[in-house]
Amino acid sequence: MDYQRQVEEISSYIRSGEKTKDDLKLGVEFEHIIIDKKTLRSISYYDENGLASTLKELEGNGWEGIYEGENILGLVKDSMNITLEPGSQFEVSIMKEERIEDLERVYFEFLEEVIPILEAKGQGLMAVGYHPVTKIEEIRLLPKKRYDYMFNHFDKAGTHGHNMMKGTAALQVSVDYLSEEDYKKKFRVINVLSPVMYALFENARYFEGEIRDEHTIRAFIWENTDKARSGIIPSSLDGDFGYKSYAEYVLNGPPILEMKNGVAKPTGDKKVKDLLDPDNYEIEELEHFLTMYFPDVRTKKYMEIRMMDSIPYPLNFSVIALWKGLLYNNESLEKVYDLTKNLTANEVNNAKEEMLQKGIFAKLRDKTLLDIGKTIVEIAKAGLDEREVSYILPLEKMLNESKNPYLITKENEHKGKKEALSWCILNDIIRS
Repeated sequence: MDYQRQVEEISSYIRSGEKTKDDLKLGVEFEHIIIDKKTLRSISYYDENGLASTLKELEGNGWEGIYEGENILGLVKDSMNITLEPGSQFEVSIMKEERIEDLERVYFEFLEEVIPILEAKGQGLMAVGYHPVTKIEEIRLLPKKRYDYMFNHFDKAGTHGHNMMKGTAALQVSVDYLSEEDYKKKFRVINVLSPVMYALFENARYFEGEIRDEHTIRAFIWENTDKARSGIIPSSLDGDFGYKSYAEYVLNGPPILEMKNGVAKPTGDKKVKDLLDPDNYEIEELEHFLTMYFPDVRTKKYMEIRMMDSIPYPLNFSVIALWKGLLYNNESLEKVYDLTKNLTANEVNNAKEEMLQKGIFAKLRDKTLLDIGKTIVEIAKAGLDEREVSYILPLEKMLNESKNPYLITKENEHKGKKEALSWCILNDIIRS
């Protein structure tokens, strides 16, 4: 294979995602865990009133079903996609919009369709970072060949890959870039803020059904899943990390599996550079390779910000407002870049290590992650227009009280786990 051609093909693909200043948009993926409202036990795809039946009901209401064989595994309608993660986590992806209020409108359309179906079954839609009661060994993998191959790979790659696949739920925000220089600046800022994002939005007080005093369990799980494809990309904070750098990161790692004509095939120890023919490939093949890496910040034709746990409304929209205010206003971007430009990869990784014990009170250099969070909220507020500032206020209030979602749940657990987690169940939103 011609390595330089491979680098250029991937670089060109990333470059094709460049937008004009007037066309910057945000996309979002909300993962949820569906639970029995009485017991908080997670609902499986396979249960009598499980996720398969829920998807079927939605299909009957006008959604288009996505199948693998006879199994319904997803749905599409208008600007929404519903997909299931390997452990039956329930995800809705919303196509990119310029205005936060448009993302909110679509999210509420989703809630208004899904929640009545769940209510009729005594089930709840929960935004939380990890299953609150059900243990990983009790969760059956979805009937999807791709997940089987990934499950087998992660069984050997690290100690917590199965917890990642079947146990975690996240919130992901997608952002645009104007040029390679803009990409470099945003990519660095987002990566440096990685421990801040993990800590501010940690929302998993319980792990394998038990209280976990250690913090940021999703970060711990990812660090122990597969170091070759997760965390902060080596060298991404050193100097000139751009399109070609990201292309080389992808090319020099094993993709777990490849997709040929829609069929998944395991690739063993082969690397992407051994598989991608730069003179003869389908764009879907290249796009698949890009999805088989799970760093804190992933690049496609946009950047995916992946550190945040699943959190309930309205805090989930505070996350979107935070990133819009920081990255889509030139003055705000310059301020946060100046704030972070001298921090090193070693300092960031040390903060990620310390946050496992101290959460928002861990330090990045000489400031706590909480204090950095307060600072960037102020910067982001200045970067939002009047119509959208309101979205960031719930986050500002939480941080001013020196809390994050983990601590909100913790302070209420004397009332019992069910009551402590009630604020994470979204069923009552559509009645408010």
